[in-house]
Amino acid sequence: MNYRHAYHAGNHADVLKHVVLARLMEHMKKKDKPFRVIDAHAGIGLYDLSGIEAGKTGEWEGGIGKLAQPFSAEIEALLAPYRAVIAALNPQGGLCYYPGSPELALRLMRANDRLVANELHPQDAIALEQQYLYDPRCEVTALDAETCLKAKLPPPERRGVILVDPPYEVKTEAEKTLRMLAHGVRRFAQGVFVVWYPLKADATAETVLAGVKELGVPATLKVQMRVREAFSGGGLAGSGLIILNTPWTLDTELKALVPALAERLGIGSWGQAEVSWLNSPT
Repeated sequence: MNYRHAYHAGNHADVLKHVVLARLMEHMKKKDKPFRVIDAHAGIGLYDLSGIEAGKTGEWEGGIGKLAQPFSAEIEALLAPYRAVIAALNPQGGLCYYPGSPELALRLMRANDRLVANELHPQDAIALEQQYLYDPRCEVTALDAETCLKAKLPPPERRGVILVDPPYEVKTEAEKTLRMLAHGVRRFAQGVFVVWYPLKADATAETVLAGVKELGVPATLKVQMRVREAFSGGGLAGSGLIILNTPWTLDTELKALVPALAERLGIGSWGQAEVSWLNSPT
């Protein structure tokens, strides 16, 4: 309830999460049938990098702020949807506004696709609702994430991406995430579930990875990016995503893309990437 993503918008973890989400959206659009995105921890949708919160931490400077220079043509082709959204938000050039996952999803989805954007923090939930009040594709809810998934799964389209992105501020949040995920998979076995987790000097990542592996869902992909060494009290050293029911060929794309991001965003000699199957495709 106390977590405010505005302080961290555009950091290295956001870059990883949103680049992967953008690629997922492109894969979902390969079929004509509509799909639904359910964002269980949506934040406020759009962030002002010149605002007070972002200015206090400056985290975006070590994330999206490092992507100004182009990569190789191969990497830029994969980054194109993500970069297009950021460019549309900053038509005068430069970098003032950064998209949260709801904004990214809405700008990349089609007219017949739908978004459920859920945010528990009362102030942020109001901002989120105001942001998308006039977009008929978006439904905003202000529920506990676990309650949201129970209420919204399975989606009527029977195709969907479910993003679970808790801040892991509470010690029990890893266990809660695994419980949410297990329930979600039972309700919507074919859904593409994306779970974010932090890389710190604690056991959170290991707990989440072990729990997801035990679910036994085929085509479960682990995507990790470290930007520095983890040490006690040192905060976020990197982050990871677990993708259940990974779309075909996404793993190949990310094996090219994530190491390039890690090299660019790594601090000093750091910059490590891993893209591997937690549970192999059948």
